[in-house]
Formats: sequence, structure tokens, C-alpha cells
Amino acid sequence: MTADQEDTRAIATDHEAYNATLVRREDDSPELARFWVRYDADPVPFEAGQYMTTGVFVDGKLLQRPYSVASSPRRAADGYELYVRLVPIQRFTSALWRLPIGHRMRMIGPKGRFILEPADDRTHLFVSTGTGIAPFIAMMRTLMIDGAPRRTVLVNGVSYVHDLGYGPLLEGWQRSGEYPVTYVPTISRPRDPANAGWSGHTGRAESIVLDVCREQGLRPETTVVYICGNPDMILNTERELMDRGFPEFHVKKELYWPKGKDAGLAGVAAG
Repeated sequence: MTADQEDTRAIATDHEAYNATLVRREDDSPELARFWVRYDADPVPFEAGQYMTTGVFVDGKLLQRPYSVASSPRRAADGYELYVRLVPIQRFTSALWRLPIGHRMRMIGPKGRFILEPADDRTHLFVSTGTGIAPFIAMMRTLMIDGAPRRTVLVNGVSYVHDLGYGPLLEGWQRSGEYPVTYVPTISRPRDPANAGWSGHTGRAESIVLDVCREQGLRPETTVVYICGNPDMILNTERELMDRGFPEFHVKKELYWPKGKDAGLAGVAAG
């Protein structure tokens, strides 16, 4: 049963606190979609890697969640692109999935310090799980627009092939050389029938990160690491890298929900 069939709560079509509008939506799968939310007034400046909090009033109460922005701040006038997973409980995302294009919303922000160091010429290793890939897409899009791309190795771990968001975009950049990125997707459930035919990396992101470093010749002294997503993955990846000689100050991280919390109930950019 779909979220809109299950969720019959009343969503306010208008409210004095609304200051933005849902202007576009693209579905990657039944549970993953990209939503563009645009301010009614001038766009609010932000830095690639930061997040916005967006929501609607449901049964008289404001339901909202923070999401990392996947679009570049240089394109904020077109709306803020949010990459969202549908959480199968009646919280914010089940209401979001019901919204038609043109529905009013509330959005505030930006927040977050998960941003690129300026003029950093080291190789960038981006490690993510699921929708944690979003801030990295914003970073690369922005560097591309600014004409200052950085050599990047991006690892994205998911359970199923259909969860590999932005795969075609990254594959296109890698193939054309438009952005100097090496895209390394990995599937944690290779024996599942849904992943039949997969011939790429298998295992969780943290389980392959050292192999990727060896394959790509990534050395601690010339590589900076950004990690975003599941808190267990972040801690495990950080431990693996530090054991290999990466100093702690070379590793930057963004937890998508606090460790020990359910992804559907709490945290930065959780569903």
C-alpha cells in the first residue's frame, strides 16, 4: 500500500508560516525521490554541503525535517533540490509524498558546517550511504560551475541497485571527464534477486573503503575525506582510515541521524 493510501491526515494547503512552494519532483523509485522547493521571495544563500529544513502543517501541527541540498547554491533561484527516502511511518515523508506540485511549504535554513575547505588541492574521497550522497552532488556541481573541479573518488553504498541515486549523472561525468570523479557504487545485498546482474563492488561502504584507497592510490598525506550517512558507517569508515594512517583532522563527517536513533524519527537529513 502506498503512503498516500495509508496516510489520511489533513495537510494544510495554506498557512501563514508557509514561505516556499514545491515546484518539481522526480521519482527514482517508489521510495526515493528528488523534490525541488523554491522560496516565494528571493533565495537564501547557502554553501554546498549545508542543509535546509522543510515541512508542512499536518492536522494542525508543523511536521518538518532537515535535508542536505543536492543542487548548487549557484542555482538556488531554481529551487533547492532535496533527495528524500520515504520512511514507512506516518511522519513527514508520508505527507511529502502526497503533495502535488504547487503545494505551499515552510522552509528555513541553511544550517550545517559540512562544507568544503577553500582551495584544497588534495584528492577528495567522498564516502556515503543512501541519500547521504546529496551534499557531495551539491559540492561537485558547485565546483564545476565555478570552474574549479577537484579530483574526487566517490563511494556510495546502498542495499539495492535501484537505490543508487545520481548514478547516471556520476557515470556521465566520469565517462566524459566533465568532472574528474571516479564513481564507486557498492551493493550490500548482492544475493538478493533485486540485484541480479550486478557486477560491481559488493559489501558495505566501510568494508571496501581501504580497497578503494589502494586501487586509486589514495595516500593519507594527499587525501581529504568527507563521510556522510549512516552513523555506524561513518564511525567504521573513520576507524578503518585512521588505522591506515589518515589523521583525524583529514576526516570530515556528517551524521544523517544520531547514533542509536531510528532513521525515521530523528536527525539531520533523516526521512
